[in-house]
Amino acid sequence: MGITEIAFYILAAIGVISALVTVTARHPIYSILGLVTCFFSISGHYILMNAQFLGLVNIIVYAGAIIVLFLFVVMMMNLGEIQETSKNLIWKIMAALAAGCLMLVLVAALKVSDNLVSAQPDNNIGLVETLGNVLLHEYLVPFIMTSILLNAAMIGAVLLSNKENKLQNI
Repeated sequence: MGITEIAFYILAAIGVISALVTVTARHPIYSILGLVTCFFSISGHYILMNAQFLGLVNIIVYAGAIIVLFLFVVMMMNLGEIQETSKNLIWKIMAALAAGCLMLVLVAALKVSDNLVSAQPDNNIGLVETLGNVLLHEYLVPFIMTSILLNAAMIGAVLLSNKENKLQNI
């Protein structure tokens, strides 16, 4: 087992554990810290795949800017420990169906990845030019929709945090 494989497994373990912390933490600040750790783990995977630009952009944009915005929103809304309420049976069934769909997607992705392992490696995969061409040609609509969704989420969080003048000054 080489150093690259050991680094992969260490980063994968850190990523999975931090993702679990992100989802299961009761306090929003701990959840955000778990998300930052997961972003750093993902950046490590990018660097292992010889995509240094993607790794650095992931650290700068996500672990830097987006997390600062999340922390700003959490502090502005003054969120404390979240108290979970008991869910109805219908919500539990819907959660089980969503988990089943996620498992189906993961199994399908693993079957597709078995076919991709035998493919020849592409030396241009980490280049900025290749990333720009793929992002602005194949994934232009999802890229724009993601930016609109993030802006709408931030505006909604700001509006929800305005306790005195809810929607009156708009």
